[in-house]
Amino acid sequence: MADKETRVATAPGRTPTNLTQGGRTKAGIGESTLRPDGTLKVTGEFAYSSDMWHEDMLWGFTLRSTVAHAEIRSIDTSEALATSGVYAVLTYDDLPTDVKNYGLEIQDTPVLAHGKVRHHGEPVALVAADHPETARRAAAKIKIDYAELPVVTDEASATAEGAPLIHENRDDHHAGHVPHPNIVHRQPIIRGNADEAAKKADVIVSGEYVFGMQDQAFLGPESGLAVPGEDGGVDLYVATQWLHSDLRQIAPVLGLPPEKVRMTLSGVGGAFGGREDLSMQIHACLLALRTGKPVKIVYNRFESFFGHVHRHPAKLWYEHGATKDGKLTHLKCRIVLDGGAYASASPAVVGNASSLAVGPYVVDDVDIEAIALYSNNPPCGAMRGFGAVQACFAYEAQMDKVAKKLGMDPVAFRQLNAMEQGTLMPTGQPVDSPAPVAELLRRVKAMPLPPEQQWLAAGTGADVRALPGGLSNTTHGEGVVRGVGYAVGIKNVGFSEGFDDYSTARVRMEVVGGEPVATVHTAMAEVGQGGVTVHAQIARTELGVQQVTIQPADTQVGSAGSTSASRQTYVTGGAVKNTCEHVREQVLDIGRRKFGTYHPAWATAELLLEGGKVVTDGGEVLATLADVLEDEAVDLELEWRHRPTEPFDLHTGQGNGHVQYSFAAHRAVVEVDTELGMVKVVELACAQDVGKALNPLSVVGQIQGGTTQGLGVAVMEEIIVDPKTAKVRNPSFTDYLIPTILDTPTIPVDVLELADEHAPYGLRGIGEAPTLSSTPAVLAAIRNATGLELNKTPVRPEHLTDT
Repeated sequence: MADKETRVATAPGRTPTNLTQGGRTKAGIGESTLRPDGTLKVTGEFAYSSDMWHEDMLWGFTLRSTVAHAEIRSIDTSEALATSGVYAVLTYDDLPTDVKNYGLEIQDTPVLAHGKVRHHGEPVALVAADHPETARRAAAKIKIDYAELPVVTDEASATAEGAPLIHENRDDHHAGHVPHPNIVHRQPIIRGNADEAAKKADVIVSGEYVFGMQDQAFLGPESGLAVPGEDGGVDLYVATQWLHSDLRQIAPVLGLPPEKVRMTLSGVGGAFGGREDLSMQIHACLLALRTGKPVKIVYNRFESFFGHVHRHPAKLWYEHGATKDGKLTHLKCRIVLDGGAYASASPAVVGNASSLAVGPYVVDDVDIEAIALYSNNPPCGAMRGFGAVQACFAYEAQMDKVAKKLGMDPVAFRQLNAMEQGTLMPTGQPVDSPAPVAELLRRVKAMPLPPEQQWLAAGTGADVRALPGGLSNTTHGEGVVRGVGYAVGIKNVGFSEGFDDYSTARVRMEVVGGEPVATVHTAMAEVGQGGVTVHAQIARTELGVQQVTIQPADTQVGSAGSTSASRQTYVTGGAVKNTCEHVREQVLDIGRRKFGTYHPAWATAELLLEGGKVVTDGGEVLATLADVLEDEAVDLELEWRHRPTEPFDLHTGQGNGHVQYSFAAHRAVVEVDTELGMVKVVELACAQDVGKALNPLSVVGQIQGGTTQGLGVAVMEEIIVDPKTAKVRNPSFTDYLIPTILDTPTIPVDVLELADEHAPYGLRGIGEAPTLSSTPAVLAAIRNATGLELNKTPVRPEHLTDT
C-alpha cells in the first residue's frame, strides 16, 4: 500500500514541500547496527596509535630498573648522550617543574625514579633518537649504580615490625585511617552481628582463596606521538582510556596550562583498565618539548608488561553459615589485595571488593574487611571487574561448598538465597532496580548441554581439537571426565563513593547538501567497546536524522570520564541523549517560529523528529528538517550526571555508594584429562540482564569477550612474580598465555532485558559482569569433574595431578 502523501503548510512566498508520512529513522536504538570501524579492524586497515607518523620525528625509549627495590646511588648518561643520532637523554634532574609525581587519586608515582626504585621495570631515564634502535642502544649505555634493598612482597613482609616503608611520610587522605603505612586503604563493612548470627547456623564453611595477578593483555601496545606547538605547548596523540584525566596529570609536570596540552585520541588496540593510568604520555611530551621535534614512543611487548598496571592479586578468607533448610545466616571475610609499588586505583578497588564481597545474595549479618597493600611487586590498578572479580571467585566457591555440605543442588541453593529488587546490600543500600539473580540461574541451567564425547561427533576417529591437550594429541578420550559448574556475580556500574561521575556531549544539527546532519563530539575513548556506534544510534533516535558524524575524541570538548566501570554507554550515552533532547527542542522552537501559525499541531501536539521530518505523535508530518533549519544550525555542549552516590563510612562501610548493579550467570562445561591434568572448556554459557540492549549484536560481543577473559584467568593467565626478588618472570606472550581461538569454547548467550527506570533507555552497563562469574563457573566445573577443592587461580595441570 502506498504511503499517504501530505502537503505541508508553508510561509507565503515559499514552495510547498510534498512529504511522505511515516519513514522511521533506521539504525537507531535497539538495532544491531554494524560498527563503523569493524571492517577496517578485521582487514588490518585501521590506524592504531602505533601506526602514527610525523615528518622529522624522533623515537623515544624508556630505560627501566632491573631491580625491584634499591637506592639509586648515581646515574651516568655521558655515553648515551655521545651516541650518534641521540638528541636528548633525560633523568629526574631534568624535569622542568617541581611537580614530579602523578597519579589517578594519590600522586605517588614518580615521572622518573628519584633516590630509589620501588618495583622491577620502573622508569629511570628517557632517550630520544633518530631511530628506535639507536634510542635502545643509547639507553643501554646509561650506567646506574643501585644499592639493593629488602623487598616487600606480601602482607607479612609489608606489616612486620620494622618493615621497609614503600612510601615514607605519607600525607594522602587515606594515610590517617590505615593501620600501617604499607596499607594503601582499608574498608570494613559491618552490618548486623555476624558473631551472634553464626550461633544460629547449622553448618559453617570456611575457605582460603588465592587469585593470581592477571594482565589486561591488550594487543595494541602503549604508544603515542607528541608534537611541540609553536605556542610552546604540545599536541599529544595517544591511545588512552581517559583523555581529561591524562591531561590533569600531564600539564602540571610540563609546567603548562591545560589549554596548551592538546590531546587527541588515536586508535586504541584494547584497554580493559590498563590504559587508565599514564604510561608514555608525559615521557613523550618531555622529549618533544626538550628537542623541539615530534617524538613517538611505542612499547614492545616486553616493555608493555612493565608499562601498565595489572589486576590485583588477592588472598581471601571467607566464612559462611547456613541453616539446615539452606538459608545463609552470616558472612565473615577478609580480602587482601596487593596494590604493588604505587596506589593507582587501589582505594577504589578496595571499595568495590568490600562492598560486593557478599555477592548477589541476601545475608543480613556481615563482617567484612578489605585492604590493599603497598609492596615492591608490580603496580596494580584497574582491570575489567575491578575488585568484584576476586571476591566473586571466593564467594562462589563458598556457595558450592555450603550447598554440598547441606546436600543441596548448588543452583537451587543459590536461588534460595538470591537477592531481588528491594534487597539491602551489606552497605545498607537498597537495590532499587531489577535484580533477576534467580531467573538468570534458571535460564542458564535450562540451556541444552553440549553432547557427551563430542570429539567423536564427526565419526569414529577422535577429533583431538575437542579434547584436553588439543593438537598436542595427548589423549583420544582415555581418562577424560566431564564436569559442569555454575556461578553468578554482581558488579557495580559507574564510578562510586561520591565521585562526581559526569560526561559531556556536544551535538550540532544542520543541513548539509540538502539533508539534515547531526554531529556528535565527545571525549569518550573508543577502546573497542562500540561507543561510537551507540552514540550515532542515539543521535538517529533522538533527532530523526540518518546521517550522523562522530567527531574524533579530544580535549577540545568537556570530559567524558573514563572508558571503564561499564559506564560509557550509561554516562556518555546519557550525555549524548540529553544534549540531543535539548537540540531537538531548539529545532522545534525554530519550526514553531517559522510555521507555527500555519498548523495548530505546532502548538498543541507532542512533536517528534523522525525520518528527517517533524511529525506529531499521531504520525502527521508537519515539515522536513531541511525546511525547518535551512541555513541555521543548532549547536549545544552540555554535561550530564547520573544520580549522586556517597562515600562508605570508614568504620562501618554503610552508605549508598553505587549508582547501579549488573548481574550475569554462567554455566561451564569442561572435559578434564585426569591423568595429565589438562582441561578443555567445552562450553561457557551465559545469561545476563542488560536492562535494554541498545545494540544487541554489540551486547553479545561484550558478553562473550568478558567471558573469555574470565576463562583466561581460570585456567592459564597469571603474571608470575619471584617472591624473593619481586621480579616479573614471564613478561611476554610466550610465557604469559591468553586464550586463543582453539581455547575459547562455544559461548551461548541469553540476554534478559529488565529496564532500570533510573538509567537512559533503561540500560545497564554490561562489559564487566560476565568477567566475574565465568571464572568461578569454570573452577566449579573442574571441581565437579575431579572432586578436588581448587582454591587458587589459575588452575594448572600440577594442581590436578598433585605433581
